[in-house]
Amino acid sequence: MQNAHCGKLTRRRVVAGAAAATALLGSPAVVRAETKALKVALLLPQSGYFAAAGQSCYRGAVIAPKVLADYGYHVTLSYYDFESNVAKARIQAERAIGDGAQCLVGAFESGATLAIAQVCEQRKVPLVVNIAAAPPITEQGYKYLVRNFDTGGQLLTNGLRLIKDLIAATKVDLTTAVFLHANDTFGMSMRHAMDKLFPVSHMPFKIAESISFDPQAQDLSVEVTKVRALNPDIVLVITHAADAIKLIRGMVMQRFEPKAIISPGSPGLYDEEFFDALGPLADFSIYTLPWANPKAQMTQALEAAFKPAHPKYRFAVDSFNVGFTFEALLIAADSFKRAGTANGSQLMAAIRATDIADHVMIGGPIKFDDKGQNNNIRSAVVQNRNRTPVVVLPPNVATMTPVLPMPPWHGRT
Repeated sequence: MQNAHCGKLTRRRVVAGAAAATALLGSPAVVRAETKALKVALLLPQSGYFAAAGQSCYRGAVIAPKVLADYGYHVTLSYYDFESNVAKARIQAERAIGDGAQCLVGAFESGATLAIAQVCEQRKVPLVVNIAAAPPITEQGYKYLVRNFDTGGQLLTNGLRLIKDLIAATKVDLTTAVFLHANDTFGMSMRHAMDKLFPVSHMPFKIAESISFDPQAQDLSVEVTKVRALNPDIVLVITHAADAIKLIRGMVMQRFEPKAIISPGSPGLYDEEFFDALGPLADFSIYTLPWANPKAQMTQALEAAFKPAHPKYRFAVDSFNVGFTFEALLIAADSFKRAGTANGSQLMAAIRATDIADHVMIGGPIKFDDKGQNNNIRSAVVQNRNRTPVVVLPPNVATMTPVLPMPPWHGRT
């Protein structure tokens, strides 16, 4: 009798459980999604050559779950360091998926991003690119990838337009330039884009020469000597923090003072590493980049969360990396909420259908074209002032006016 009773009780439990499961499956997708969090893996270069940028992105990821929760989104994050090594990026992507990641975000560096994209395509796990500009990323036909960042061509197109605006606003005569770029994946993609776009951009200056450099070189004295011999008004640079530091030090040592140092869409000149190494010599460099909109409510919420979490760092310096990393997580979380599932193909379909009007970075709604590219991102002119990035153009988001020509190296305090 006792065994029979237990059997009947077990069957009742099974029936009740089946009914509950049926009710859950019949519920709206958003309700099902809210019962758990999306498992996202962040793949970043937290050590090695790109460590400073990777750690900056990491600081944005750390504060993201709390800010996202305030907006009704739920994610759990795991972190994987690919050590600024492309081969390691592929290995870490495989590891992350093996550990149960349902979506990957990364990877700052273009070569590593391409390696991760191949893994995600094979494993049918979505990849949301936070930062990486090489055009092939969205030209290879990947179905499990979107990029919420400009291509090198878009960065240059927006950058050249804004440099025109900068020259008009300052009324400084700038007639010659040299284009100095790293010979890595990102730098070469920017060189190819410049070769294509500059001749049809109708700029008020000419590029005397394009010069490449090895970002792993001990110094850039040879390249600076070449630039100095050409004596351009503008030095257009595509750098990362370490080589930007070597470039400025080389210019100071050789007493070469162009009227402007401008990056039409690369990192390096805004990194804390750059400010720490150069002090006042870091000031007055200019870069045209997508930037956090200081007037956006979500930007303000992100900054408020950043300050107590990272008291030794500055949101003004980290906002580029923090903003784009946060937005990548926002895209994943919003898509998961709408899809109601972490199934790879269904989650990817929801990611492709993203339409987010309220976000952090300057620009229109976050949307993706058929290639997975967001074309609504816009750039600003940012200049270093008192060791802090400050938006100086366009006027509707500027907090200071631009200074050109830049002051001499000697006498800066």
